[in-house]
Amino acid sequence: MTRVVPRRRPWLWLGSAAVVVIAALLAVSIYRNPNIQHGVILQYQFAPAILQGLRTTVVLALLAAVIGAALGVLLAVMRLSESPVLRLASGFYTWLLRGTPLLVQILIWGNLALLFEYLGPFKTNDVLTPFVASVIALGLNEGAYMAEIVRGGIIAVDRGQNDAALALGMSHPLALRRIILPQALRVIMPPTGNQFISLLKATSLVSVIAGGDLLTAAHNISSANLHTIELMLVATFWYLTVTTISSLGQHYVERRLGKSGVGIHATS
Repeated sequence: MTRVVPRRRPWLWLGSAAVVVIAALLAVSIYRNPNIQHGVILQYQFAPAILQGLRTTVVLALLAAVIGAALGVLLAVMRLSESPVLRLASGFYTWLLRGTPLLVQILIWGNLALLFEYLGPFKTNDVLTPFVASVIALGLNEGAYMAEIVRGGIIAVDRGQNDAALALGMSHPLALRRIILPQALRVIMPPTGNQFISLLKATSLVSVIAGGDLLTAAHNISSANLHTIELMLVATFWYLTVTTISSLGQHYVERRLGKSGVGIHATS
């Protein structure tokens, strides 16, 4: 009987060892750097201001994700509509929001009072607080990306599914809700999870309008005590924590969708 011998791959082992050594050297150099005061990092790791900023960051991301998801579904349906006006409007929105930097959009919403002093009977600055402006900017931008994600998921579903639903007497909205979207979820979820992780990190951009996020809190503290690197490391730790938790949640949801066979059940 012939025994199969695995192919030797010395370069793979050498490459892996090099990565481990480089990572270890980098970690040691940072830890032993005399310009970093580890006591300051420990002091502010769970400071009330930092934890409040962390809560604001998570809330910003969740609200923007909800707005983006709802807007994304609407824009995707418009883009696939038979109406050229709806298709053009959706395409223009996606082109505009994806084609301009998120930082610029945040600055525009944060300084909207320079364009419109009043929004109806209210002063713009009273309505568009930094937090509200941050949610709107992040949510509208997220909607443009979610529109393409949802559209890709809908397109991935065989067109015959929609034709069969219509033949059974379902309306287009009902067929979309009961047949198409459940099957599209398996395609939509992976990029949606990645997009949410990107959104969590993008919330740091609202610090330019003092949005009250984690980076704003770290920057405010470092401006007072001049320990910039230490506070950035504190913020980095919390960003890594929330993105890791989100990644685990994404993995769990994807596994559940895979086991439940959403696409199969929707067609039965």
